[in-house]
Amino acid sequence: MDQTTKNSATKNYATNFKSIRDQVSPEEWQTRLNLAACYRLVDKYDMADLIYNHITARIPGSKDHLLINLYGLLYKEITASSLVKIDVEGNILLKPDTDYDINKSGYVIHGAIHKARPEVSCVLHTHTRAGMAVSAMKCGLLPMSQTSIRFVGHIGYHEYEGPAVDLDERVRIVQDLGPHDALIMRNHGLLSCGPTIEQAFNTMYQLELSCRSQVDSMAARTELTMPGENVLAHTAHLYQPGTRRPYGVLEWPAMLRRLEADGSGGYPPYWN
Repeated sequence: MDQTTKNSATKNYATNFKSIRDQVSPEEWQTRLNLAACYRLVDKYDMADLIYNHITARIPGSKDHLLINLYGLLYKEITASSLVKIDVEGNILLKPDTDYDINKSGYVIHGAIHKARPEVSCVLHTHTRAGMAVSAMKCGLLPMSQTSIRFVGHIGYHEYEGPAVDLDERVRIVQDLGPHDALIMRNHGLLSCGPTIEQAFNTMYQLELSCRSQVDSMAARTELTMPGENVLAHTAHLYQPGTRRPYGVLEWPAMLRRLEADGSGGYPPYWN
């Protein structure tokens, strides 16, 4: 056994976390449940990247307290009690009894948005195959499907500056996101945010689906058709959360039913 293996063997990397439901407010516990479910759904819909990336959520009634995942867990392992409570600067306030920590460098993106957009309760970032592919295309996201038309005039683009660990980049990320709930990070991946966990997930699901359909269509090497500008603007307006019902109101309970029906695949239930 080499030294690295010996050091790992002495670490507490168990994942049988005790429930902390009685240690937090009902509002925080409900947020933990929804956020843990969101992690499971991102995995369920093949948007996870090993142990990387984050989904953060603001705790109701708290101006600057957030929840984030432990760095080292698969998304399908995350439970309500395994989530870490941090402040908006990334300082840990409450975490399970474990040697797993949080990825502070990866939190730079989330912290910037939570600080600048107090109305945002959830920030979701992914490195998917289709998302990374579209992020590298000069054309960006094409309005080639009803799903992608939702984002016409309602998505930002952020140029790649290397791994997002530079605090100075936070300002530019916020500027490029602007008032939108979706961001394509060039040569990097996708980001969504929203006033609820449910809406942020729905936005990411639709953005990912748009990227997948674009990659598939372009791979077919056939001429693509795009609707006219008047149709694009009208359709995009109709699909905004403020025009119709907020996303997640109907979808989220159905998503939770799917998680319960599909089971946890040998991992602790997300509501633990």
